[in-house]
Amino acid sequence: MTTLKLVTEPDPRFGAISDRLRGPFDKVTKFDESLRDIEHDLYETLDVANGVGLAAPQVGIRQRICIVRVPACYEYEDSPETRLTLINPEIVRAGGQEIDVEGCLSFPDLIGDVPRYLAITVRAHDINGKVVKIKARDYVARVMQHEIDHLNGVLFFDRMTDWSTLHYPQSDKAEPVTARPPAD
Repeated sequence: MTTLKLVTEPDPRFGAISDRLRGPFDKVTKFDESLRDIEHDLYETLDVANGVGLAAPQVGIRQRICIVRVPACYEYEDSPETRLTLINPEIVRAGGQEIDVEGCLSFPDLIGDVPRYLAITVRAHDINGKVVKIKARDYVARVMQHEIDHLNGVLFFDRMTDWSTLHYPQSDKAEPVTARPPAD
């Protein structure tokens, strides 16, 4: 296994984001050993980065693959941590909404308030190419939406409705926006 280099970008308030994270990204059509190698490398990279989710474009792989860490006790009190690999995922159902803080491994230390659905159903392929439907809620639904957005070239701050919440957490409060948000 290999730890891959994360694609990082500057603060979006002060410059354009390169197409490395904007896409388009290729649909996976071959479910073979090379795909398993990518999956293993993504998990190793996620572990080293201490992240909760990672999309292949965040490590320079232009394919529609993402992984999500599901925390222990998510389903029931004694459930162990699990991991999901989503290939060519799409959200087929969504409901409810809340705004909460998000960050991104590609924008180190930058966080902001992002609206997301509370519950989603995702249709994807697993690592063997089998079509699966996954229902997620709350935190895991948020992480899945964030990672699927990466596969669509959408970044967390693109979803923000209040750019004044975009800040570095080591500061005590949100920094004022001194540049314009990126155009749609």
